[in-house]
Amino acid sequence: MARSLTTDAPPAAPVPPARMWRLPGVYAPQADTRLLARALQREGVAGLDVLDVGSGSGALSVYAAHFGARVTAVDVSRRAVWTTRFNAWRAGRRLTALHGSLDTLEGRRFDVLVSNPPYVPAPNPNPPARGAARAWDAGYDGRHVIDRICAAAPRLLRPHGVFLMVHSALSGTETTLMRLEEAGLRARVSERALIPHGPVLRSRQEWLRARNLIGPDETLEGLVVIRAELR
Repeated sequence: MARSLTTDAPPAAPVPPARMWRLPGVYAPQADTRLLARALQREGVAGLDVLDVGSGSGALSVYAAHFGARVTAVDVSRRAVWTTRFNAWRAGRRLTALHGSLDTLEGRRFDVLVSNPPYVPAPNPNPPARGAARAWDAGYDGRHVIDRICAAAPRLLRPHGVFLMVHSALSGTETTLMRLEEAGLRARVSERALIPHGPVLRSRQEWLRARNLIGPDETLEGLVVIRAELR
């Protein structure tokens, strides 16, 4: 059964270091980061090879390294890669941060794959190629990046490897579970949280209501962590 949390503040799992330095436009650690960090801590990653897809500020990469994992981080944003490297150096943690897409990792396999991808449904079906919104806008259904990672997970994981991903319930929790099961992983929701709509969702509430993604008076967003294990 998924652990559940309803709160007016981000879940209180610490993400070391407490304050992450960021270049402009790089995604800041938020409630979704903390929820995923909590799931990652429960997993136990000491001595394991961990891949962080879409590292952003490097919060999850540094967190995994803090617990003794051998970490590789990848992001399509050069600024995110530089930020990840700097925050690792600042925290005294060793990791490898690469610029590129999932293709950058062809032929490599990991024990744990972790990702906080762009997942917010957006009026524009084509996600932005640059700018801060690239870190959250994910096409009309919010699945532009989620589906790619789900499809790639089997070739990135070692046998019995674990995939942890956080996203909004607006992006289709059941669809994610189905895609992962079809790809050969056992998948379930391991964590849930409800948080107030942030600036991005508030700015497009009318559009979300028109698509029946949220109710007339709905102001809370559901977050889920999906845990999937390669069979």
